[in-house]
This record gives sequence, structure tokens and C-alpha cells, in this order.
Amino acid sequence: MMVAELLESKNMTLYQLSKNSGVPYTTVNDIYHGRTNLDKCTAETVYKLSKELGLSMEELLSPYLQKRISFDLYKSNVCHMLKELGDIKFIMETLKNDNIDRLFKRKWYPESLYLLAMLDYVSRENDVPLCTKYETLRAVRLQEILYPTSILAMAMTSNTLSVQEDALTQSIPEFLRHNIVENEVRNVI
Repeated sequence: MMVAELLESKNMTLYQLSKNSGVPYTTVNDIYHGRTNLDKCTAETVYKLSKELGLSMEELLSPYLQKRISFDLYKSNVCHMLKELGDIKFIMETLKNDNIDRLFKRKWYPESLYLLAMLDYVSRENDVPLCTKYETLRAVRLQEILYPTSILAMAMTSNTLSVQEDALTQSIPEFLRHNIVENEVRNVI
């Protein structure tokens, strides 16, 4: 978990963490708000924070060391997970893992909204009521429409916008709600 999530789960304030750990408040505040990456802090700072939060240094650092994969690879991984687990198990695992919120808190908005759209799509396909936990996220849209790279490549080679327009009209509504163009979630090999 990120520092913000840890503080929330332990019902601890920034001030308490700073005071009890001996790490300056400005440093704790910068880590909390994402202005400073924990993986760039000194070993002493990480040690003090991990000791106060009751975690090993490795446990505290691990979420900050995760590398972000390309969005196309992420989409492919989600589609393969859906195929492997099946619809109902996918819904259960997605809700249990709470990756939608975790990704959103990391400011990985395309990934978070893609996973939410997939959850909503699979829920609709199986007549499963939508999880109300994500109501506020359902209103979030990416600033620009996100097309698959294959559509962008076809549009560039054909020198016409009709490829993008066609993809937009064929897009699954749950994805389009977030400005993500997607129409082939079940066509994975």
C-alpha cells in the first residue's frame, strides 16, 4: 500500500507519522501528496517510516518500485485475465483486489478506468448489478479520447479519419463513457 493508504488504514495523521517517526513534516507531506517518491528518499527516512508504520522497508517500498507497463500491454493482460478466469470469477477477483481504486490513487487513470469499464461491461453482459463503490469514478472521463494503437496506425496509413470514426461508433459503451475506444475485449489469443 502507498503511504496515503497506510495512514488511512491505521487512522493516523501526517503530523502523527512525522512526530512519531522523526521524519520532517514537509518530507512526509511531500511523500503523501506524491511530490516526492519514497524510492528516492534516504534509507534512513524509509527505515524510520517503515518502523513507525509497522512494515519492513521492502514492504513499504514495493508499491513505489512497480514499473508502469504500456497501456496496450495492460489492456491485453486484462483481456487475457477475463478469458482465463471467466466472467463471474473476473468480477469477483476485480472487486476483491480493488485494483480500480489502487490504480486511480496512483494516478494511473487510463488503467483504472479501463478496468472499471471492463468490470461494468462484464457485469452488464451477465446481468450482475453494478458495484456502487465506483459510482463517482463512473463520471470520470479521460481528457482526450484514447484509441488503440492499431486503430491509430490504420488511420495514419489510410490518411483518413473514417477509421477512427468507425472505431468510435463500434466502441463498447462502458469504455466510451471514459473516453476509451475498445471493441474487442473477447478476441484474445
